Amino acid sequence: MSRIPLQTLPAFRAVAQSCNLRAAAEQLHLTHSAISQQIRLLEQQLGFDLFERRGRRVVLNAAGAIFQSAVESALAQLEEGVRCAAPDGTEHRMRITMLPSFAQHWMLPRMARWRATRPEITIEVHTSQVVVDVQREGFHAAVRQGSGPWRGLAGDCLIDSPLIVVANSAMAKRLEGRSPSDWLQEPLLGDTDRWEAWFALVGHPSRVNPVAVFNDMGLLVQAAEQGMGIALCRELVAADALRDGRLKRLSPQSLAGAGTDKIWLLYPPELAQWPPMVALKQWMQAELQASTLQLTQGLKRSFGTAGGPLDVTASLVADPTLTKTPKKKKTIGKPIR
Repeated sequence: MSRIPLQTLPAFRAVAQSCNLRAAAEQLHLTHSAISQQIRLLEQQLGFDLFERRGRRVVLNAAGAIFQSAVESALAQLEEGVRCAAPDGTEHRMRITMLPSFAQHWMLPRMARWRATRPEITIEVHTSQVVVDVQREGFHAAVRQGSGPWRGLAGDCLIDSPLIVVANSAMAKRLEGRSPSDWLQEPLLGDTDRWEAWFALVGHPSRVNPVAVFNDMGLLVQAAEQGMGIALCRELVAADALRDGRLKRLSPQSLAGAGTDKIWLLYPPELAQWPPMVALKQWMQAELQASTLQLTQGLKRSFGTAGGPLDVTASLVADPTLTKTPKKKKTIGKPIR
């Protein structure tokens, strides 16, 4: 570490990003000569070149690219440390990554209430179907679904959210009073194995062939709202549509997996007591409790029961003797949890 003149690192980063000494000087409010001297000092101390000169441009060489990665990470950690050390009342910014379905159908509709409660904490929402490396990509937290393990992260299980059967109001009214076995003649939306497990659970073991499978639970919910068919979807993702009457639950029976329904708030262990993280966790827990209460009350009004998920992992293997319902299947991406 003694070889590295730390005061030169901001200049190095600016030049590496802009590939131009003059642009870097303007960015840092320094002279062209000052930037050039800092880069020269850094290279002299390290004992090797970091850039290749190409006319007016300066481009990282192989060693410079490796060094840039380390510098970016180190400076990001220092900046994060400053933010975390700031006293209460200071404006904070949190970066959170989550599934698109959770963001669109649960998180974003509640962001106004978060802002009204904690105006000093700005949340940047990043959505991805791919698991993101929280610490490497500079996120403070992640909302993930499943059973882990979550390597290098601490976390809190926020809620279990099983799969439930829903349809829009028009379809629900048409199917009122009919048995689940009759639904086999209707267009079904969602994962085949899960549908077969659900039908086995309610006493109607059957082979099913959904008309559409989605790689995003939010798209599945939207398809059901638009009357495309009966959906087996995540209860939490459908919560607001059920509350507003855009969807109706067709059965009190839910389908749960072995730990796959749990939704977690994950974060680096060193941020466990960071005031914005504590505030976010408490707020999400309160909002999820409110959502759960609404879902329970709606279930009681519709079926006179609180229902509840059952673990039917053993039912996920279909019986080969079961009959198959002929449906033309349209696959839209690969199914996700």
